[in-house]
Formats: sequence, C-alpha cells, structure tokens
Amino acid sequence: MTRFERWAVWVSSVTTVVTGVVYLWLKYVLVSDDPFAVVNSPWQGPVLKLHVVAAPTLVFAFGLVALRHVWRHLRNRVADGRLSGLTGAAALIPMIATGYLIQAVTDEGWLRALAWAHIGLGLLYAAAILFHQFTAGGRRGRVQRARIRR
Repeated sequence: MTRFERWAVWVSSVTTVVTGVVYLWLKYVLVSDDPFAVVNSPWQGPVLKLHVVAAPTLVFAFGLVALRHVWRHLRNRVADGRLSGLTGAAALIPMIATGYLIQAVTDEGWLRALAWAHIGLGLLYAAAILFHQFTAGGRRGRVQRARIRR
C-alpha cells in the first residue's frame, strides 16, 4: 500500500467511525429535557451530515486498496492480518449497503433493523481495522514483505 492509500483508509475510517459513534450517542443515548423535542441535541443534524459526507470517502479509500492490497494479499496467501483484514472487508460491504438503504427505506420496522445492522457492522469494522493494524505487522511487516518481493 502506498502512503496515500494508507492515509486515505485511516483518515476516512477514523472520520466515519467517530462521526458515526457521536451520532449514535446523540440519537440513542442522550435524552432531551424537553418532552416535545424532535431531536435530542442541536448537534444531531450536523453530525449526521458530517457522517454522510465522510462515508463516501471511506468507500473510495476501500476501492483504492481493494485490488492492490486486499486482492494481492489474498492471492499471495499473506497470513499476517488475514483474519482481521477479511473481517473488516466483510463488515464494510454490508455496512455500506445498509448505510445507503437507511436513506431510502421508509418502513419503520425495516429502518430500525437496517439502523441496528449498520451500527453493529460499523463497530465490527472499527474493531477489525484497528486490530488489523497490529496483526498485519505495521511498519515491521511492510519492511519484511518488501524484502520478500525483491
């Protein structure tokens, strides 16, 4: 992975996960004092908008590394970080789908199911990519794999 690709994946992942967790907290944990309030916090709308804007950068970053990193490591049977990497990729694809469907579905039951699936997949993705950083060897692993390719 190039430095730009690594940067793109990490910045887009952190931005998307942080805005998602903050929105989760604002919507489901925070309770307004006003019983007639439509939203729990005035920050709820802007944070959701930031999340919706940040998420496509994550989709772009994953597309950027899908062939050069994910597919290449699968094809070459690189063992370091395989489980965490596959878990992150496997969670990311339905997470993207549920994120788009949340914006299109109007049925309350389906919307609730999609939202909870999206939240669960997002948390799984966040844990997997964080774990992947450590199991894939970090800088040491990149240097060793570079020597093997030569």
